[in-house]
Amino acid sequence: MEIQIQANGVHGAHHEDEKPLRLAAFEMEIPIGTRRNGNWWSAAFHNVTAVVSAGVLGLPNAMVFLTWGPGIVVLILSWIVTLFSFWQLIQLHERPPNKRFNRYHELGQEAFGKTRGFWIVVPLQLLVELSVDILYMVVGGQALQNIYNMNCSGDCPLSNLGANPYRRTYIWILVFASVYFLLVQLPTLSSLSKLSLAAAIMSMGYSTIAWIIPVALNHQHNDMTNGNGLVSVTPRYHLPYYDGTTRGGKFHHTDTEAYVLSIFNALSTVAFAYAGHNVSLEIQATLPSTPEEPSRIAMWRGVKLAYAIIALCYFPVALICYWAYGNDLKKSNLGILRYESWPVWLATAANVMVVIHVIGSYLIYAMPLFDMMELVLVGKWRLPPSFKLRLITRSLYVGFTMVMAMTFPFFKGLLGFFGGFAYAPTTYFLPCCMWLAMCKPNRWSLEWTVNWICIILGVLLMLVGSIGGFWQIFVEAYAYKFYPN
Repeated sequence: MEIQIQANGVHGAHHEDEKPLRLAAFEMEIPIGTRRNGNWWSAAFHNVTAVVSAGVLGLPNAMVFLTWGPGIVVLILSWIVTLFSFWQLIQLHERPPNKRFNRYHELGQEAFGKTRGFWIVVPLQLLVELSVDILYMVVGGQALQNIYNMNCSGDCPLSNLGANPYRRTYIWILVFASVYFLLVQLPTLSSLSKLSLAAAIMSMGYSTIAWIIPVALNHQHNDMTNGNGLVSVTPRYHLPYYDGTTRGGKFHHTDTEAYVLSIFNALSTVAFAYAGHNVSLEIQATLPSTPEEPSRIAMWRGVKLAYAIIALCYFPVALICYWAYGNDLKKSNLGILRYESWPVWLATAANVMVVIHVIGSYLIYAMPLFDMMELVLVGKWRLPPSFKLRLITRSLYVGFTMVMAMTFPFFKGLLGFFGGFAYAPTTYFLPCCMWLAMCKPNRWSLEWTVNWICIILGVLLMLVGSIGGFWQIFVEAYAYKFYPN
């Protein structure tokens, strides 16, 4: 008896004297399995957790280099384009009828062919999920270190205050990662519902704090140099001045080069902020579907709510923080959550919210990757499905992302590079390419033209964002010492 491993099941050969029910039970417990107990509001908060990432904290910094007019246009255009591509994925999830594409790479294989679709989609999806989880390790560690810095008095041996912003950060990443060795044992995406809801609420919480306090302070900053308390300042909104060097004073660049590359990195940061499409089909797979009410109805309802929340989080944070702090945000590294003029208890609460949110987001992005690993190990390599297998593979994954984050804790650079290189394709233009391949609209029709405009914009964003992000990593890493003390 042969059990084929399709995307919706477990495959591999097994003999008549084996227990098919054991494999069926395993299929029910794979991360993207056959449990369809979700609804439109669970889809909403799953998508909020996936999309409203720590990238929202990079948007004010992106505004510094995009400035008012272009920055607002880019934010609005990205919101519209990514909502449109989200809608396309939702519609394609059950096209043709009676066939569900529960994974992003399944849809790619249907659109581009089994082999070509695999090699187009799977490497990008794996890169997205792996890079997001590495970045969330960095964010969680830095948020914990922020909490320590703000609440520690006297000698603070684990602080990074001073000339080296990465001092002892690797220790906090190690502390943050420890919780994942337990949480990754949650078996399926559906089992994350309560945690995902908490993470979505936390994302709205710290985003709201991030813009309400600047409004309340009204351009007032704490004068740490002269000890005068809160003083009024006039923010600067022009392109920031560069001194022509990085840390260490050895790597030189001109103002023009720095401006252009920083703008590229800012565009890529915006791309990262909308990178939730990579798990959209997996989230839709948790919803039931009938001929009378296909899953796309509930999913689209949830995504509309999610995108309304995304707008309420992103636009105030980006625009109000830039209005309040101007070019002072140029060197921000989660800095909008640790400004000295904020009440310590409130800044601490905001960072706690960041920690809870990225815990949930890490797991949302890890589940599709666990799904691939476990299907290959059980189906292709014929390893027996067991808790021991899950414990080993998932713990190894947590350990790998932890070590990578401890070694390369460059928040802004990683945000920009992966935003351009991986997230722009899977978010901005691959859904449009799939739509053209599967729906085949008439050439030069409105539908055809809109899709090609999105593809062109997405490809340009991928190219310039990758260049800007790589440059930012180089700048941050130039004088960096591994595991600095």
